[in-house]
Amino acid sequence: MRYVELRRHTDNDGDELTAQGVADAEAIGRKGLHPPYAAFISSGAARATQMVRILRRAAGQDDSPISEVIGLRSLVEDRWRAAAKAAGKDATVEQIRGIDPDLVKHEERLLGAALRGVVESLPEGGRALVVGHSPTNEAAVSGLTGETVEPLGKGAGMLLIEDDGRFTISPL
Repeated sequence: MRYVELRRHTDNDGDELTAQGVADAEAIGRKGLHPPYAAFISSGAARATQMVRILRRAAGQDDSPISEVIGLRSLVEDRWRAAAKAAGKDATVEQIRGIDPDLVKHEERLLGAALRGVVESLPEGGRALVVGHSPTNEAAVSGLTGETVEPLGKGAGMLLIEDDGRFTISPL
């Protein structure tokens, strides 16, 4: 079995966590982690990497490298924002698909493949902590598993468990 803790970054202003976002990430680090981690991964956005640094320190693994898996960050974020806004507050990937089906289909394939790469890079029994964005985290899960998951709030996460090629998902 392999495990991926997939989280959305906390509150941000542009590409940096706000003071509240930092405090919220620190609170998650105090009570919401399950170390040790075989990998710490960011989507490559500064706000995601900042949160990974906070969580890595809280896990007591400051010397562990942070990998950037750029494939976990969409190259068409503005298109996602527009489709999500049109779909309504806290829209699911399925609701966004109703607005822009080509976007969701293409991105699920790309993001799902990137998430699969994270899972496959882990040793048996290994656990990764990944920080990314919403709704692209949800699209990655959908692309990998075929399951629709509810939108993640800021700082929220889900646990993806791979067992012999089968996936289960639960909230963190």
